[in-house]
Amino acid sequence: MSAKIPSDQFLLYGFDGVPEDLARAIQVIRSRATACGELRVRVRDGNYLTYPAWVSADVEDDQFAVHELDDSSWAGCLAAVARLTDEQLDARVAPWRLHVFPAVRGVPAAEGPATVAVLQIAHVLADGVRASALAARLFGRAVDIQPVPTLRSRGVRLPWRSVAAARAHRRLVRDTEAGVVPPQAEPRPALRTNSRPSGVCSLRTLVRRRDDIPGPTVTIGVMCALSTALSAHLRELGDDPSTLGAEVPMAKSTVRRAHNHFGNVGIGLYPHLEPDERATRIGEDLRQRRRRREHPAIAAESRAVEAVPAPLLRWGVAQFDETARSPIVTGNTTVSSVNRGAADLRFGDARVVVTSGYPGLSPMMGLTHGVHGIGDTVAISVHAAESAIGDVDAYVARLDAALPG
Repeated sequence: MSAKIPSDQFLLYGFDGVPEDLARAIQVIRSRATACGELRVRVRDGNYLTYPAWVSADVEDDQFAVHELDDSSWAGCLAAVARLTDEQLDARVAPWRLHVFPAVRGVPAAEGPATVAVLQIAHVLADGVRASALAARLFGRAVDIQPVPTLRSRGVRLPWRSVAAARAHRRLVRDTEAGVVPPQAEPRPALRTNSRPSGVCSLRTLVRRRDDIPGPTVTIGVMCALSTALSAHLRELGDDPSTLGAEVPMAKSTVRRAHNHFGNVGIGLYPHLEPDERATRIGEDLRQRRRRREHPAIAAESRAVEAVPAPLLRWGVAQFDETARSPIVTGNTTVSSVNRGAADLRFGDARVVVTSGYPGLSPMMGLTHGVHGIGDTVAISVHAAESAIGDVDAYVARLDAALPG
C-alpha cells in the first residue's frame, strides 16, 4: 500500500545546542541503533505466494544524513523537512533514516543555535507510539521495546477465524442495537480539506506549555482550538463547516500483535458549541469510540484479516484505486497525538527542548495535525497542501489565536 499512498512518518526533535563533535554524536546514536534488534531490520519480499518478512540487517552509513541548510532558520528547516516527504523509504533496503540539521536558528524553546534531528521511519515498521519509543532509544532513553510476534500458517487459519469473526460481528450488531456498545461513528461530508493535495505542501509548528492548554486532556484542548480555527477558515473559503470532524488514530487496547497497533476513528469537532460543551462532546466521542473498539468483535476481525492468504491480500492491494473520490469521509482533517515522555533525550550534550510530528497527506486528506509533548512542552503541528487550506500562514495564525498561552 505504501507504493500507492506514501506513509513514512517524520519524527522531529529539537535539541538546544550543537555538539562540538557532530560525527561523534552521530556515531553514539548509530551504536544504539546497532544494539537494538528492532532497528536492525529490513523487509524481505520476493515471493508472490508468501507474506513479506522482517530479516536482520546491518545499520548502514546511508541511514544517517547531515544536511547543510541554505536557510538555517526554523522556517527554512521545516521547508527542508517538507521536501523530504518526496523521498519515501524503501523498507526492503532500510525502513528508517535519521536526518540531522545542525545550527538551526529560532527552534522553539532553544536558547541559541540548535540541532534538529528528524527520524524518517516507514509506517510498516512502527505506529506513532512505537516509533516514538524507537526514537527515544536512539537519543539515550533506556526503553524496553518488546518484539512483535511473528505470525505463521496464516492461510490455514482463515476458515475458522472467519467463522469466529462472523459470530462476533453478529454479537456486535446485537449489542449495538441493545445500547450495550455505542454505534459506529457516522461519516461526514467531504470538505475542501479532503481534496487531493496539490500546490505547495507546508509544515508549521506552534508551541505551548502543557499547563496553558485547558481541557480534561491536552488532545481535547487542542481539538477544541482546532475546531474554532478550522471552521472559521473553511467558512471564509466558502465551505460549510457545521459537520466538521477529525480522523484520530487510536491505540488498540489488546495485546500488540503488529508493528502498527491502532485504528482510525471519527470524532466530531462541534464548531457550533461553546468551548466547555465542545470539550465535553469531543471527550464523549473519544470514550465511545474506545468502548466500541474494546468489543471482542474488533479483535476477532483483526485475527481474521491476519489469516488472509498472501496472494489474495496482494491481489486486493493491487485493486486499490488511489484516484477514486468519495463524497463522505471519516474526518475532514487528521489529529495524531502522542506524549513522548520526559525531556530526558540528548543529542551529544544537547538536551531536547521540543518534539513534533507531521502526519502524512493522502489522496482524501490534504490537512493533518500533530500534537506531541515532551516534558512540559507541547507542539501543535500542521501539515497542509495549498489545495486544502489556501494560505497556510493565515490558518496557522487563526490556530495560534485559538490556543491559549
